[in-house]
Amino acid sequence: MGAERVAPADVRTVACVGAGVIGGGWVAYFLARGYRVVAWDPAADAEQRLRHLVDRAWPALTELGLAEGASIDNLTYEAELADAVAEADVVQESAPEELELKRRLLADIDAVTPPQVVISSSTSGFGMTEMQVNCAHPERTVVAHPFNPPYLIPLVEVVGGEQTAADVVAWTSEFFRLAGKSVITMDREVPGFIANRLQEALWREALHMVAAGEATVEQIDQSITDGPGLRWPIQGPCLTFHLAGGQGGMAHMLDHFGPSLQAPWTRLESTELTTELRDAMVEGCEREAGDRSIDDLVAERDRGVIAVLRSLGRA
Repeated sequence: MGAERVAPADVRTVACVGAGVIGGGWVAYFLARGYRVVAWDPAADAEQRLRHLVDRAWPALTELGLAEGASIDNLTYEAELADAVAEADVVQESAPEELELKRRLLADIDAVTPPQVVISSSTSGFGMTEMQVNCAHPERTVVAHPFNPPYLIPLVEVVGGEQTAADVVAWTSEFFRLAGKSVITMDREVPGFIANRLQEALWREALHMVAAGEATVEQIDQSITDGPGLRWPIQGPCLTFHLAGGQGGMAHMLDHFGPSLQAPWTRLESTELTTELRDAMVEGCEREAGDRSIDDLVAERDRGVIAVLRSLGRA
């Protein structure tokens, strides 16, 4: 019998493979959460750059609050990949977004990492299905997609590939929750995951408007920072539109404004507002709202927007 996988709550050592901006951000975050971190990167100057990044991130992490026992001194840098993963309870891979590189590196990690250890990838666009093809143990490979900088932005999107075991996805989600992250466990793979697809839609429309002379870069940024962006930290786009329907919520909003989906406002093709889609949106908002009424949500939103404005010195 081989060694058993440690419980998510018992993880003590994290191996970070790749020590660039994302990998280094992970190193800083895990150190701040009290883990021992062992890092590896093939670049000649990687250790120097990594330690500089951690030093620069540490004041912000200290302000947020360090876990008991957290210390920069808990970072070890290894010259060999096998040494970096030898005692790991979990591995976080953060190599550049090149598919063949990811495939080779994940296979290399898989070959030298103890078989019970989960191997997680920080990829921002590739599915694990297309990355795990050369792994001898693809069942323990999973995506845990962070946002830059990983030491500050809470969200992590977790999703397995076709060969990933369900218990590995569950283990990974629980580990990151216990590590202090806000975790979305996705039901299925989709290119770019959830948040990046939403960011990309906004970004593409911004580029269209600049290219067509319809808006300047400054106007586009102001339209978000002084407009809908103030609401999104408190309630996402779905609950925001839920409130746009007044006391009727999402149902009223879709029934009233649904036809405008066909208006040529953006260069993105609109999906058809079927009865099934309408009902899914309404039911989803009701689940998210829980026992909060429309009035409760409005008050929550207003308090949150005021807090954001005040924290930024804009109110």
